[in-house]
Order: sequence, then C-alpha cells, then structure tokens
Amino acid sequence: MKRNFYFLAALFLTTVVLMALQKPLFLLWYSAQAAQASAAEWMAVVINGLKLDLTVAGYITALPLLITGLALWIPARCWRVVMKGYLLVIAFIAAAAFTGNLVLYEYWAFPLDSSVLQYLASPQEAMASVTTGQLIGCIAIVLILFAVYAFCYLRIAGLFDPQPRKVHRPAFSAALLVTAGVVFLAIRGGVTVATANVSKVYFSGKMFLNHAAVNPLFSFLSTLAAGDKELFEYEFYPESERAANFDRIRGDRTPAGPADTLLRTNRPDIVLFLVESFGTSTADATVDGEAVAPNFQRLKSEGIYFDNLIASSFRTDRGTVAVLSGFPAQPKMSIMKLPIKSQRLPSIARSLRDAGYSTSFMYGGDLNFTNTSSYLYGTGFDRLIWQKELHFDAPTSKWGYADDVVMEAFTDHVLAEARTNSPFLAAMLTLSSHEPFDVPMSKFEDPMLNSMAFVDDCLERFVERMKQSPVWDNLLIVLIADHAYPYPYGIGNSDVLRHRIPMLWLGGAVRHPAVIEAYASQTDLAATLLAQMGIDHADFTLSRDIVNPTLPKFGYYCFNNGFGVVDASGATIYDCTSGRVITPDSSAVRLRDGKTMLQTTYKIIREL
Repeated sequence: MKRNFYFLAALFLTTVVLMALQKPLFLLWYSAQAAQASAAEWMAVVINGLKLDLTVAGYITALPLLITGLALWIPARCWRVVMKGYLLVIAFIAAAAFTGNLVLYEYWAFPLDSSVLQYLASPQEAMASVTTGQLIGCIAIVLILFAVYAFCYLRIAGLFDPQPRKVHRPAFSAALLVTAGVVFLAIRGGVTVATANVSKVYFSGKMFLNHAAVNPLFSFLSTLAAGDKELFEYEFYPESERAANFDRIRGDRTPAGPADTLLRTNRPDIVLFLVESFGTSTADATVDGEAVAPNFQRLKSEGIYFDNLIASSFRTDRGTVAVLSGFPAQPKMSIMKLPIKSQRLPSIARSLRDAGYSTSFMYGGDLNFTNTSSYLYGTGFDRLIWQKELHFDAPTSKWGYADDVVMEAFTDHVLAEARTNSPFLAAMLTLSSHEPFDVPMSKFEDPMLNSMAFVDDCLERFVERMKQSPVWDNLLIVLIADHAYPYPYGIGNSDVLRHRIPMLWLGGAVRHPAVIEAYASQTDLAATLLAQMGIDHADFTLSRDIVNPTLPKFGYYCFNNGFGVVDASGATIYDCTSGRVITPDSSAVRLRDGKTMLQTTYKIIREL
C-alpha cells in the first residue's frame, strides 16, 4: 500500500514540474517579447506560475486518489487499466492546452480560454485561417508534448498497486483522507481568503509576463465553468430601441457649453481612496450625539462634496471596477472575475498613464482576491503594493494589515512619488471597515461603527500630513466608498439607502469648497475627473460628467438579479426574477433608463 502513496506523490510532483517547464518554453517561443525581461523576471514567471500549477496538479491527482481508495477496499487488476487510461487522457489534454495557448497567444494576446470553443464549433471556418504548415506544426507539438507526458505518467503508473494485500485498511483509509485534505488545499489555492484564480499568478506591470505565468489548462477550465448564458439574460428591448434609449443617457458627449471648473489646475497629483463600506448612512451616523466620522464631517466643508452619489453594487470587486473604469456592476456576476474582458475596459489609471502619470495601488490585504491584481495591472496600474511585500511589525486581521500601519506606508509612498516631480496617481483600498471589523481602537460599542471611526481617524491623519507638506498645493484627494453597508441594520440590498455613498474631493488643487447635489452614479467619477483635466473620455460610454448640465442626472445600481434608478424625483427598483417594479413611486422613464443601462452593460461585456 505504501507504493500507492509514492505513486500519488510522484504523480502530483511530476505534474507540477511538467507544468512549470512550460513557462520557459513559452518565453522561448516568444523570445522577442521575452528578451525585454531580465533573468529575475523569467524566474518570477516560473515561481508565480507554480501557484496555479499546484492547483492543476491537485485536480489531476484527485481521481487517482479516489481510485486508490477504492482499490484498498475492492482490489482488482482493472484499476491499473483505468488509471493508465485516465493518465493518457490527461496527458493529451495537457499537451493540447499548452499547444493551443502557445499558438493562439500570438493572435489573441491573452491566455487560452473557453472562447476557443466558438471556433472549434465551426472547424471548417477555423481551419480556413490556418496554413498546412501551421497545422502540421501544431500537431507535431501536441504529439511531442503528449509523448513526454505519457512517458512520465506511464512510468509513474507502474508504482500503482491495484491489489494491495495484507494492509490495515482503516489506518490506510485515514492516511488517504489526510492526503485528500492536502490535495484539496492545492486545488483551493492555499488557506488564505483568496481561492485559486488567474489573478494569483499576476506579479508584474508587464502583461506579457503575467500571461506567461498563467497555467493554460486552468485558464481554459475556469472560463469554461463560467459559461456565457447569463450574458444574454437581460434583453429587454430590440437592439434598435436599446440603442435609441441609450443615446439619450450615454456619457461620452461633448459638453454644449463650459462645465463648472472644480480644479485650479488640469494636471494635479491625484490620491484616490477607495474606502471600504463607507456608506453615507455610516459616515453620517452618530452614537449618543457623537459623530462616528467627525473628521470626515469637518473635511466636507473644506472640499467638494457630492451629496447624492449612488454606489454601483454592494461588493468591493464590482465597486472597484465602477470607480476606476466607470463600468456598472452586474446583478449576478462580476466582470473582474473575467480577466480577459475586465482588462479591456477603459480606466482612469490607463488614461492618466497615457497622459504621463505614474500609477500605483496599495492594499494591506491579498490583491489576488477575485482577480483584483489582474484587473489593476491590466487596466493601467504600473505598480501594486500589497500584503506580500508589506512587512510590518503589526498583527494582521483576516483580511490583512490594519489601515493605520498601511496608511503610514501609503503616506510615505505618496511623498516619495511627489519627489519625482512627475504627475502621479496613487490609489489605496482600505480594509479595516470590513467584517469582522477587527481594529486596534475601542471608541464605540458597535464593532462596525467603531471600525468606521477608526478608518475616519486614519484618513484624517493622512490629510493632515499632506497639508504639512509641499505636496498639498497641487494635490487632489478623492475619497469615495467602494460600496455602502446595510445600516441602519435590516435594510435590504435593493434599498436605495443601501447604495448611497459619499464622495469628497480635497486638496490644494480644489478651486473652492462646494456641495454638488446632482444625483449621480459611482461610475461617473471617471468622466467627471477626466473632463476636469481636459483628458478625452469618449471610451467611458457608461460614465457621465456629473457637472455637465446637458447630461441626465440619476444614480443607477444593481443588486442580486435586480436594479435601481434614483433621481431627484424618486426611485424605481426593479426585480428581474419576478419581472416587476417593487417601489410604489415608479417612473416609466427611470424604469426605461435602468433596463437600458443593464442591457447595455451586458452588450458591452459580450463585445469585449
């Protein structure tokens, strides 16, 4: 029976090694692009790629592990035949996935995914674009790789004993359960909050290196599991009617007249805070007459406060995309979990980088969560600073380092960026006001409100340090929540109050304090900011300049299989599951606008 444990270990480790060796082969195949990378970056491709190689090895080992358990209780020679047949199938699939990724990357510039099946469904048309030489070359590569995998796997299969005898079955069964636990951890991607996803291997601002680190078999299977049926779920109008509806509310139009000038300069240095769960209801809350966020309340009078902003969703991944890409959330999916599509979205970071800005993003937790790092790298952030490279002499919560120690590091980072004398965008996502609200402060008995007060204190310290530095004069600080929190407790995800968030612009770059009362969406930051800077934002079709008087003023948000539209006259909330409006003061115009926004969102996703 011990031989079977050797077999399982050898199968797992051999798979990892074979998958890891694919990385330098990929780099050699694309030597022109890889030549721009250093030896250390080549090594980083392999090392970071191991995260998904281990996951794939876990999946491949799972069935042999089950067969080993069955053979323990039901010995039979046929198990060896089953095992060899399975390993040969895996050998072919792995060879085909690597070859497909190797050949198609030249044309697609992204790792293999399930979209290849769209072409295989019509093989005659697919082959029409392939020369005989290319076809022969592909077949040759598949056969060579298959031969290598098959040779290794069949040698390893020789260790498998299909008829173990004279063994203590309960003891070995327990050992197999422990082994299964180890394999499960490999499949899951470790014990951290973030499970295995493509984002785990992203490590560089150079997307080619990130793509080289991706395991093509994992990339293919993960997108295959996602499917695309839900992308066609919200077809409310014929295309011509949808287009006509959308033309009325779209955001990429040239202003009819000069918009309000909010800034003293069109090239400020920019600090953007995505403040976790910092909704209007919590930011404005009081406990026995004491403000939960007193610093924020004071700062509102020093900057430009947007009083009627609506968050796009109730999740951080969707709120991040809404803020940075001006792209609305989706009711039952997250575009951030579709890296190939999310990287094609417009973004504030990419627009500013094209305008000569350096771009960076800091977070005290794990940016692999929900593919965040792949989205940030793919949409224009040159540098990501997060938990894996932040080493503080401080405890961590479930989500990472508390905001006080991260804020100190972020402040130093911003000051260092300013010393380069080049414009910069430095963004930070806070985390301490996320459940379980574990913060090093005890001000309020309610843990959620206490965490909000802690974050308020951290933000105030950053602002005060900036005020004391030369950076302040040309600085624009944007404070905006990623989403709100259900407070007062008990409000549902469909409620308008659940989605109201504050946005505040501060800094020496602000022309004068003001309150903007127009209703707007979280997605509208992108167009508003870029318009103030005189930067083209025509590609942000779902983002509207808030201070442009010619554009419609409403907030739009999504919840689970539904949406809401709110403006100065009221709110319309629509439940897609039942197909009905669930608010008494509905408006045909708001309903039409909401349906149009939702349908257009999915149309754009399909076309990305």
